[in-house]
Amino acid sequence: MNLKRILSIGGALLLALALMAGRIPDVAAQGRYEGDVRFPAPDFPTGVVWLNVDAPLTLEELRGKVVVLDFWTYGCINCIHMIPVLHQLEEKYGDALAVVGVHSAKFENEGQTDNIRQIIQRYELVHPVINDQDFTVWQTYAPYGVNAWPTFVVIDPRGNLFAVQAGEIPFDTFDQVIGGMIGHFDGLGEINREPLPLVVEGSSEPASALNFPGKVLADADGGRLFIADSSHNRLVIADLRTYEVLDVIGSGMAGWQDGSYDEAAFNKPQGMALKDQLLYVADTNNHRIRVVDLTRRTVGTAAGTGRQGYARAAGLPLETNLSSPWDVTFGDLNNLYIAMAGIHQIWVLSLDNNSVGPIVGSGREGLVDGNLPMAQLAQPSGLYWRDNVLYFADSESSSIRAADFNTNQVRSLAGPPMNDLFTFGDLDGGFGDSRLQHALAVIGDAEGVLYVADTYNSKIKRLDPQSTEITTLFGLGGNGGFKDGNAAEAEFDEPGGLALADGKLYVADTNNQAIRVIDLEAGIVSTITFPNPAALQIADQVTVVGGNSAAGEMLRLEAQTVQAGSGEILLNIALPEGYKLNGLAPFTAAWSSDAEAVQFAEADQYLSIAEPSLPITVPVSLAAGEATISGDLTIYYCEAVRESLCFIDRVRVEIPVRVEAAGSGSVIRAERVIVPPEVPTGSITG
Repeated sequence: MNLKRILSIGGALLLALALMAGRIPDVAAQGRYEGDVRFPAPDFPTGVVWLNVDAPLTLEELRGKVVVLDFWTYGCINCIHMIPVLHQLEEKYGDALAVVGVHSAKFENEGQTDNIRQIIQRYELVHPVINDQDFTVWQTYAPYGVNAWPTFVVIDPRGNLFAVQAGEIPFDTFDQVIGGMIGHFDGLGEINREPLPLVVEGSSEPASALNFPGKVLADADGGRLFIADSSHNRLVIADLRTYEVLDVIGSGMAGWQDGSYDEAAFNKPQGMALKDQLLYVADTNNHRIRVVDLTRRTVGTAAGTGRQGYARAAGLPLETNLSSPWDVTFGDLNNLYIAMAGIHQIWVLSLDNNSVGPIVGSGREGLVDGNLPMAQLAQPSGLYWRDNVLYFADSESSSIRAADFNTNQVRSLAGPPMNDLFTFGDLDGGFGDSRLQHALAVIGDAEGVLYVADTYNSKIKRLDPQSTEITTLFGLGGNGGFKDGNAAEAEFDEPGGLALADGKLYVADTNNQAIRVIDLEAGIVSTITFPNPAALQIADQVTVVGGNSAAGEMLRLEAQTVQAGSGEILLNIALPEGYKLNGLAPFTAAWSSDAEAVQFAEADQYLSIAEPSLPITVPVSLAAGEATISGDLTIYYCEAVRESLCFIDRVRVEIPVRVEAAGSGSVIRAERVIVPPEVPTGSITG
């Protein structure tokens, strides 16, 4: 595809939509790189939340830069495909180019600022992002052709509209246009290379032991748990019973490299499937299927060229382009089924015939049942095979579906009954009544019961494929959370992967950077703690492990009586010998009061302090009456000697306060005593 100029015909804007790949744009051939002065780009509306910058930007501040607005939503595979293209452009053109992500959410869950913040970290976005959850920016640009995800708007350095194009745009095409514009305006002395005031989300936080793990695989026979540590670009093998880290596959560097465990490189790996001692991996951003020889401890490539594919035809595995494979599973014989999310199909890699190609889905995005090759799928992302039926989580249609190889038909089991990619929600019930929200995983037990990761609802659900009745088992929904416990307590945050072994359901709880374990008989959720966390460190970077992140700990202190007037909370953090506060990650505290007896100034309600001096003081105003103060504390602390191994302590402190004339002073005292998790030194490697 090529970017085309906006043309003015009779006062209206006509967008060129039928674009041919590889052709140099007419404007580039003619050296026309200036926008139309009659169409100045509309400025950003006020009242929207900005991320990755310290303050909202205006187009006036961006004068002198080529500006690219990226209208996207984070569950959209076509939007995900464009992230590396934008990365390449930013690396090549530096501060002469300003990319601004306009995140206009399709799903309700995608509109939450905290979730967008996590996606920024997961995909390492280093440009400003607007949370356009009310479609304010979208509507401002709709008259110029913004009506789909993704859509790109190019604005020249004078602030005039230059081009609008929907869909995926290859790097070479974008490069010709952006490079030509920068060269043209640089010659006029109009390029501004002043850096933007970026404050990248999560840049001040240390790395977690796992980084947005996407999928998980349980090997009951071999006693192993395989984890796709997706944003660390590696795989982790742990003992299925003790969770000791047995091996790490991959250097941690994003890329493609076959070889030994230490040499191999992946790029956002997701689903895995085990065949004897060979582990097949959906290496999503590399558009490849990788194969790990667990005996020889080597990594190879089983299918894919590394180029994103658009064709929907079979071929030799190493000569055929794939498109964002998201999950894999073995079915009959030596057939490896691939959830080809990027082109809305399911493919099969035949190990016997040395071929790979589509087997389910026409490639047209939709929610249409029917015979296997003609059914329409929408970003299939999770696979499970049983009794000649391939069950799949069809994420963009928010449904669970089955490709039945006995009848050669696709049928839907949960989610909306119509061809509507915008019908979603959170409703239990039978097919047609039930609603899901961007489900990413499905697995089954020996009795044929299915379990579903209802990802954007942050829930784990049970599905009877015969009655099509789906019910919530765990998760409180909403915007997600991180808490262990029973069904009435446990919380997840966008779980993306499931595995089942010996009555336990293993959950890749992606946004919580954790692997959770559901004991189905006991009805209890717990969080895996690795006994040798140093094995998960990448080089010597600061890594946070263990702690009580999901324990939901509450510290309720005894009531205190103070006098009215100006006062303060005096918070001390007691660390045991051999530990210190982390000097990089900030201590944070969010304070609130349930009554007017204790009031906080707005600036004091949320604290974020790197390496604070202890004790920490927080000013308050005190008036006659009673109140309960709540403080949500996040404390990073490290071993004093091995400073790169750190821990996280999260706790809610509640302090009942009585304010009266007989009170003693105006200081409310609190202390958090840190108890580090046990880390057996004998099992630490690396």
